[in-house]
Amino acid sequence: MRGFLASSIGVATAAALALPLALSTPALAAPSGGAAAPVAPAGSTESLPLAPLGPAADRSPGVPGMSASPRLPETQGLPPREVKRFSLVGVVWDDASTELFGRVQVRTRAVATGTWSDWQDVETRNSEHAPDLGTAESGTGRVRGSTAPLWVGDSDGVEVRVQAEPGAPAARAAARLPSGLRIELVDPGASDPVTVIDAKNGASGASDEPDGDDKGDVEALPGMSMETAESSSANVPLAPLGAMEIAALNKADSTADAVLASDGTLSAAARPYIGPRPRIVTRLGWGADESLREPGFIYTSTVKAAFVHHSASGNNYTCKDAPKVLRSLYRYHVVSSGWRDIGYNFAVDKCGTVYEGRAGGVAKAVQGAHTMGFNTDSMGIAVIGTYSTTAPPAAAVKAVAQLTAWKLGLFNRDPRAKTTLKSGGGNKFAKGTNVQLNVISGHRDGFATECPGKLLYGQLPPTRTSSAKLQGRP
Repeated sequence: MRGFLASSIGVATAAALALPLALSTPALAAPSGGAAAPVAPAGSTESLPLAPLGPAADRSPGVPGMSASPRLPETQGLPPREVKRFSLVGVVWDDASTELFGRVQVRTRAVATGTWSDWQDVETRNSEHAPDLGTAESGTGRVRGSTAPLWVGDSDGVEVRVQAEPGAPAARAAARLPSGLRIELVDPGASDPVTVIDAKNGASGASDEPDGDDKGDVEALPGMSMETAESSSANVPLAPLGAMEIAALNKADSTADAVLASDGTLSAAARPYIGPRPRIVTRLGWGADESLREPGFIYTSTVKAAFVHHSASGNNYTCKDAPKVLRSLYRYHVVSSGWRDIGYNFAVDKCGTVYEGRAGGVAKAVQGAHTMGFNTDSMGIAVIGTYSTTAPPAAAVKAVAQLTAWKLGLFNRDPRAKTTLKSGGGNKFAKGTNVQLNVISGHRDGFATECPGKLLYGQLPPTRTSSAKLQGRP
């Protein structure tokens, strides 16, 4: 297993060296005359502490002045209050190794109507969406326990209640809820792009490539931060610096992608089995604030499996709002949960649009934080929504098949096959256990969890077949 951190300088150097290939290889997406750099997103996170609600949780029967009632489950929350505008909520706590055994519910007030929603449940079982134990990402001291996020739309009021379930572990005594509970209110901000002229890739202007100094620096486009340039350059030569999307390619032309993924080598056996590349909206395209994530990228040696997830953030979003949902998930993962970047390598909305997730290059083996214990040599795909009792849209399922046919094909993986991954530790497989898994697996295959929801999980067998067919396998 090979894991390493690519510095900003290293990535910029690779981008600078690869740029001429982007201009000269017919199989690659043609650059547009106007590339785009985003306005710094105005997103924000308001974090509010929760306080005890109702009767005290540790009153003891038979003690003067104390209730004679049996011990009640601890309840914390936040009374109804006006807050800054937000669109996504989640609850976090201090210790990521502590589970929240209980029920989390929220009510929110819509900006458009001023009306309060009914109580909505927030998924509490979320610890399995996390960096692997013992990794640099999990050991920063910033990682917190967290619920799944819930998309509620544009809101300006909130009420919260968190109640421990009866029979929660007694070892925590009166504090049966995790310590440091907070409600996170996430505003995705705006991301209207500013169009700028990219002289390197546009129809006019002379090339201004670095002239061979040993610093390896790549200059950002006008209006583009260096963090954004670092992220965007990781996708060169698939798309030019500043691209809002990576264009779809047919099956024949998609073979060119494998050159980048395999450091310039590609076995003849792999060539027939790379699916057509789907259109992918880049991080710049969905408005990622690159200043939030940690600099540089972490890679593993290969991609042996794809884990399919649902975001468990609810289905109350439109396709045009998907970039806002994604910016909110990203901010929740980084600012609220303490991860280095968004956990998923890719996201798919209900209309089947594919989005770049964790930075580092869509054709590369970027290590994510999506399936605790199995983030090495894998990729994570999140279908935005909750699919426990709601069937996933056909367009989203089709997009998962298309994405896996392409990305797994780059690494010569048959979507119908089995593969072996070594567990990094979790609640289903002990650390160091070699586990045989489907090349396209659901999150629940690697961790005891409900994810990706019963109905999305049920779509994985036909997805494997479709993905292999797109690869051209017999």
